[in-house]
Amino acid sequence: MAGTDEEAVAADDALYVLTAVLLTPAQFPSVLGDDYPEACAALGLAPLADGYGLVLGQDGDGARWTVVIDDVSLVAVAIASWDCGMQYDLSPDERTVVDALPGWPLAVAVAAPGVPAPHDPGPDVAEGPALAPPDTSTWGPAQRRLGADEIALQWAVWREQIDDADFPVPDAAAPVTGDAAPDGEPDAPKGRSGIRRVLAEARAYVSAPPPLGRVRSSFAPGDARTLRADGPGWSMVARTDDIAFVLLDDEPGEVLPVGRGPELPGLLEALDKMAVRPS
Repeated sequence: MAGTDEEAVAADDALYVLTAVLLTPAQFPSVLGDDYPEACAALGLAPLADGYGLVLGQDGDGARWTVVIDDVSLVAVAIASWDCGMQYDLSPDERTVVDALPGWPLAVAVAAPGVPAPHDPGPDVAEGPALAPPDTSTWGPAQRRLGADEIALQWAVWREQIDDADFPVPDAAAPVTGDAAPDGEPDAPKGRSGIRRVLAEARAYVSAPPPLGRVRSSFAPGDARTLRADGPGWSMVARTDDIAFVLLDDEPGEVLPVGRGPELPGLLEALDKMAVRPS
């Protein structure tokens, strides 16, 4: 994030940049949707193949604005510089601006100095309702996707809580979950049946590709990849050389581990081959 003490708003129509994010098939704020087109739709944008950069800031009156630009590389360089603790003046060329949307689609914890507190622009300067972050105060799709983000970010922390001895070795006909009952068992807990549904839908992605961004592959230590897959009511995070974790809308706050077994490695390999990757 840009240092807030390094710039000043020179005029009411200037934008004080607070932060920026990518909106591309391989990298988008997953809180906005299960896939790239859905995330774009949340902002009223067409899902362009090359994606967008979103610049979030305040104008001289303190109003929140999200500036959409098509110079994805510029935003990527800015984010990488900020992540390394380096200064970077993100000043998009006007020719790259696709739209200026009132409000912020994501929560921003900082504000510009020397201007009024962040607020939505008034109707005299903005058409239509202002963007606002999805409600994450209660469990639902947005909170579920944020939970999956956290697991992907803190994989080692979550993985060390799982003992491989807790996973019985399933036979080839059994589900690949570590503790799931065989298919058809009438008293199988809701979470276990949910896991079987998730794995079935994930397998279906291999033969019938889902909307762009539903399956994403990113860097992991060694030769592994971190896989993220989402679908209606579920999210899955996995390492191609390890286990998976599943979160369900129907299981508030629960993180369900999935053991490798005989099927998961092949499924993860197939998903990785068809996943979109950061360029």
